[in-house]
Amino acid sequence: MSFHGYWKNLSNQWKKIHSAFHALEIVFQRLDTMKAVLIILDSVGIGEAPDAADYGDAGSATLPNIGNAVGGLELPTLQKLGLGNIPHLLPNGRPIKGCPAVEKPLASFGAMQEVSEGKDTVTGHWEIAGLEINPGFHLFTKKTDSFPPELIQEFESQTGRKLIGNRQASGIAIIEELGEEQIRTGAWICYTSADSVFQIAANVDAIPLEELYRACGIARDLCDPLKVGRVIARPFKGKTGSFERTEDRRDYAYTPEEPLITERLVKTGIPVYGVGKIEDILAHRGITKSIHSGNTEESEKVVEQFMQTEGDGFIFANFIDFDMLYGHRRDPQGYAAALKQVDQWLGKFIPMLGNDDLLILTADHGNDPTFKGTDHTREFVPLLSYRPGESGECLGIRNGFYDVAQSISSFFGLSPIPRGVDFLMQSNNHER
Repeated sequence: MSFHGYWKNLSNQWKKIHSAFHALEIVFQRLDTMKAVLIILDSVGIGEAPDAADYGDAGSATLPNIGNAVGGLELPTLQKLGLGNIPHLLPNGRPIKGCPAVEKPLASFGAMQEVSEGKDTVTGHWEIAGLEINPGFHLFTKKTDSFPPELIQEFESQTGRKLIGNRQASGIAIIEELGEEQIRTGAWICYTSADSVFQIAANVDAIPLEELYRACGIARDLCDPLKVGRVIARPFKGKTGSFERTEDRRDYAYTPEEPLITERLVKTGIPVYGVGKIEDILAHRGITKSIHSGNTEESEKVVEQFMQTEGDGFIFANFIDFDMLYGHRRDPQGYAAALKQVDQWLGKFIPMLGNDDLLILTADHGNDPTFKGTDHTREFVPLLSYRPGESGECLGIRNGFYDVAQSISSFFGLSPIPRGVDFLMQSNNHER
């Protein structure tokens, strides 16, 4: 062997050794860390809430209705955790076809009933983070001419562009209808929904993305006095007949009026890692580091990245595809496929958890793709709490999503927050 060949071979061997040591280093780091991972399965409701009729949502049940619509769901990991055990706890609970109850769930299981007024993303996430939103956020209730004239006038004046749309609408539908006019005139497409939102759509070839974001910032300031939950940037691309929204969406949330669990953690020196649209939903409050992933599969990779590269801390993730791509578009087949993909990912992710880690799976509201309309649905949400080496317990029905925040606070040894009951203490094996 030539000297060059010998040196190349030695160099390759050293790279392999270095890689092996790096892998071992990550393993040993994991042995010494304690993480809580909270994953919001966006819109994955499990059955109508007791007050569903007040929202026009009687009969909604996202998971059971999808299971029936597709002939059964394939969710072996979630089933083992105890997802199929939850419907039996509900007053009008219906089984999830393809995901029956198991005798010994790996996770503690329950359902949560929202106490805040509303069924939107911000309300659900903020209650999960420890708040109660009563009265709820302002709704633009008029189907047409939805926004107040003074709001429109000031928005047009400050942005220098006209506003078209101005009604409750499905985002895809109104972009198809007004997209060509928006490109021709340079106007903003603005619309709302049953949620507390002021949404602004713009074709990225007609209006630069940064200008759209600036306009959303202006709208956020103008909507604050009304207590509007979110201003949402909805960029899209393409031509008439083939418009499609990009993954550059941004949410501009109303500023919380009291500290979230994320802020309490950061204040005590516990890092918080945001995944997906979490930083936007929480108005960037209490986030140490964030990666704004645009779809669920990207978010899964970011969760893995934080697990592998960071020390102690709280990973707060939103898996958006269920709601964004399939719930609002009333696509039960696509929704079922997205559930299957996440279930497969969970099967690979759970072994990454160390003995001192915690995984919580829940949702922020429902969005039954078999139900009327295109809006969220007022539902119970599932609750799965998994810790390696601990047996699952029945957590019952929780009165308030903020039990999650109280449990996170307990997990990290913080003093109790103003609301909620710690469900971790219901586990017979829990010792801390």
